[in-house]
Amino acid sequence: MTTRLNPYLSFRDTAKEAMEFYQSVFGGTLTRSTFAEFRVSEDPFEQDKTMHAVLETERGLVLMGADTPNSMEYTPGTNYAVSLSGDATEDAELHGFWDRLSAGGTVTMPLNKALWGDSFGMCLDKFGVSWMVNIAGSPA
Repeated sequence: MTTRLNPYLSFRDTAKEAMEFYQSVFGGTLTRSTFAEFRVSEDPFEQDKTMHAVLETERGLVLMGADTPNSMEYTPGTNYAVSLSGDATEDAELHGFWDRLSAGGTVTMPLNKALWGDSFGMCLDKFGVSWMVNIAGSPA
């Protein structure tokens, strides 16, 4: 896997519907995981929320999205991030991007091991752009 750069959209309870809409627009394959699958919320009303969705088209377009948990702020108009992702072979490159993007900005989630086994972090760069970095764990 090479390093990918793509938009990551956030929603409030409409990620499934929105991602299905984007699939109808762009085509491609849509995969989706729920909060229940990742056991990220005890709230019974959040179990079917989208934890992570990926739309990949035959032409190479990639769009990701998720629902925002009820406990987190959600503001339409700022509900996006730029996602950088890759596997363990790009670890040094992705850590370098993280270091440079977060320098002078605000780290909202440190780049650490996440529930799904990858390294993951979120930051706002010094220009106020939201970034997500995901480094897939080493293959078993």
